[in-house]
Amino acid sequence: MTTPVCTSASKAAVPATRTLAYPSFASYVKARQPVLLRTARSLTANPSDAEDLLQTALTKTYVAWERIEDHRALDGYVRRALLNTRTSQWRKRKVDEFATDEIPEPEPVPGGDDPAEQQALHDAMWRAIMKLPARQRAMVVLRYYEDLSEVQTAEVLGVSVGTVKSAVSRALGKLREDPELVLAR
Repeated sequence: MTTPVCTSASKAAVPATRTLAYPSFASYVKARQPVLLRTARSLTANPSDAEDLLQTALTKTYVAWERIEDHRALDGYVRRALLNTRTSQWRKRKVDEFATDEIPEPEPVPGGDDPAEQQALHDAMWRAIMKLPARQRAMVVLRYYEDLSEVQTAEVLGVSVGTVKSAVSRALGKLREDPELVLAR
């Protein structure tokens, strides 16, 4: 009587040949990058950090490429590299919070004005300037926002200095009378 021989056991004794699902690292990255990037995005808060994380993990994979015997398990290897890299980054992060007994108050803004009120005044001023005729508006913007002198403003617009003075004077008068800006004073 013959004894049956287990063929799988005899195959296990023979060293396994490497399974190369991807001929090169570049082909692996090209084929699997979208999937791996989704995994990296699930580990980080923003897409830029996810791309950096994936690049770091792929660098580690490239260094170990020759040692990886079963290329069918590459995704698992890269995912483990992603997770380990993210954990290392998390442990090394700098903490900028300090415990204190007193809450520090912000420095007062010069002039004591509320930033929201300053923005509202700024918006009201631009709306009032936009109501001016185009020529007066150009002169006011050049004189006060671009900080040009009367002579420079006259040169830019191709008019006399006297025209700039009178047009700016009339424009400032209109701005003083603007109902939105009267409430702001």
